[in-house]
Amino acid sequence: MEKLAIFGGTPLRSTPISYGRQCIEQDDIDAVVATLRSDYLTCGPAVTELEAQICKATGAKYAVAVSNGTAALHIAAMAAGFGPGDEVIVSSITFAASSNCVLYCGAKPVFADIRPDTYNLNPEEVERLITPATKGIVAVDFTGQATELDALKAIARKHNLILIEDAAHAMGTKYKGQGVGSIADMTCFSFHPVKTVTSGEGGAVTTNDQQLYHKLLRLRSHGITRNPSEMKHPTDARWYNEQVELGFNYRMTDFQAALLSSQLKKLDRFSKRRKEIVKMYNRAFSQMPEIFVQREIPESDTTRHLYILRLNLEKLTCDRRQFFDALTAENIYCQVHYLPVYWHSYYESLGYEKGLCPQAEKLYNEIMSIPLFPAMTDADVEDVIRAVQKVVEYYRA
Repeated sequence: MEKLAIFGGTPLRSTPISYGRQCIEQDDIDAVVATLRSDYLTCGPAVTELEAQICKATGAKYAVAVSNGTAALHIAAMAAGFGPGDEVIVSSITFAASSNCVLYCGAKPVFADIRPDTYNLNPEEVERLITPATKGIVAVDFTGQATELDALKAIARKHNLILIEDAAHAMGTKYKGQGVGSIADMTCFSFHPVKTVTSGEGGAVTTNDQQLYHKLLRLRSHGITRNPSEMKHPTDARWYNEQVELGFNYRMTDFQAALLSSQLKKLDRFSKRRKEIVKMYNRAFSQMPEIFVQREIPESDTTRHLYILRLNLEKLTCDRRQFFDALTAENIYCQVHYLPVYWHSYYESLGYEKGLCPQAEKLYNEIMSIPLFPAMTDADVEDVIRAVQKVVEYYRA
C-alpha cells in the first residue's frame, strides 16, 4: 500500500490544486481595460448591456445587477416584503447569506431539511413547516443543481408565498429546458471568482414581474427614483430625483459589468467543461463503495459549481477531518460546503439548536468539495481521482 504524504510519503502532486478558481482570459482583460478608458466607471451603459445579457442567458424578462450575491438576496427579500412577525423557510445547507437576508428584514428564518441523495431542499419538509406566519421560501440550487422548482412553486401558490431561488451556484443550469432565473418569483445570482462566471464580486436578481423589477431597481440605489410615476412630488425638472423608500448603494461598477459580459459569452464553454469533469469524477467514484455520488434529478441540466465528495464512513477507518487532511497533504486542496447555517454561533445566540435538520447535519459531517473549474486539464482531474483512490485505499475498512 502506497504511503500517504501525511505520514511521510511522497505527495501525488508537486503543486497544489484548489477546489475552485476563476478563468480570466485576454478578452476579459481587454473588456475591463476598454471600460476603464471610457467615460463611465459606474452607472453607465455597461451595466445596462450586462443586464440584457443576463436576461438572454436565463430567459428572464428583467435583471438587476448588484454589487454581490448577498446584496441580491437582501433586495429580493425586501422586495418580497418580508418583515417582523414573518417566517421564511430556508435551505439548511447553504452559505449564511441565504438566511441572513431574512434577518436583515426583521423576519425569522425557519430551516428545512434536505433530501439525502440530491442535497437540495426537500419540498415535503417545506410543506410541514408552513404556519400562518410563513411569508416565503428561499430555496438554494446547491452545487448548481436546480432545486425541485415545480413542487416548490406549487407549495408557494397553494399558500400564497413568495419563492426566491438562491441560484448563486447555478448560472448556466436549466430546469426542464428553461433557464434558472426565469422560473421563481425572483432568482438571485452570485458572480464571485469561484462561481461559473465572475465579475470579481457581483450579483444579480432576475424576475418576470415588472412591479418587482422596478422595486428592485429602487432598492439597489438608495430607494431613489427618477420616474415621475413613482414619486410623491413629481416635477418635469430634469435634475430632480426623489427617495421614496429606504434603499442601499448596491450598484455594480461598469468595469465589473464589462468583465461579466465577457465571461457570459463563454458560459456555454465553461459549462461544457464542468460537465466533462463531473462525468469523469462520477465514473470513477461510482465504482468506489466508500464514496457516495450526488444524485441529479432528471429535470436539472446542471452546470455544476461544486463537486461534493461524500464519504461512506461506515466503510472507512477515518473520519472526514482525517480524509480532508490526507488529501491536502497530497496537494489536493478541498473545502467544506457548508456548515448547517443554524450551527453558526450567531444563530445559536438567536436560540437555534442542533438537531433541527438531521439529514443536513449528517451530510455536513461526511462531505468536502474537491477541485472543479474549467481550466482543469484531464491530467489535473486524474490527479484528483488518483489522490482520492490513494486515501480510500489506505483507510479502507
